[in-house]
Amino acid sequence: MFGLFKKKEAQKEVSELKGKLFSPANGEVIAIDKVSDPVFSQKMMGDGYAVIPTDGKIYSPVNGKVLSVFPTKHAVGILMDNGVEILLHMGLDTVELNGAPFDTVVTEGQLITPETLISTVDLEQLKAAGKDNAMVVVITNMEKVADYHLTVTGEAKASTEVASYTVA
Repeated sequence: MFGLFKKKEAQKEVSELKGKLFSPANGEVIAIDKVSDPVFSQKMMGDGYAVIPTDGKIYSPVNGKVLSVFPTKHAVGILMDNGVEILLHMGLDTVELNGAPFDTVVTEGQLITPETLISTVDLEQLKAAGKDNAMVVVITNMEKVADYHLTVTGEAKASTEVASYTVA
């Protein structure tokens, strides 16, 4: 009888260790090993996924705080409350475009949710520059993650849950 409270506490601790990742765009969710850039596909930066967007509205893939917005506006670093860090990298080899196709509207220190618009990306401009438009989401500090699971592939709407992880 007295063990009932301990069980509820243990369940709460386990639920706090679970994390959710969301689609940053409307489009096709793919496993990170399908991304055409070997730095991502070989998981050199960490595990994750990508979305091939059907439109240019890019949202936060997590609940967290913006750590950094790259000067070229093509990538955003995010810290979640549990210490897990995420990189949202918009397009492949897009750093050399010097921010041209990106209207990134978040700022460092800003609290964000999966409903927060991060950037509007001109997909036609990416295509004209010969750039892959994959929106890559990577957990960059995998040592903080015990396990990671991509739970949805194929078509997904922005801000819908597509992956989960457990904090180590």
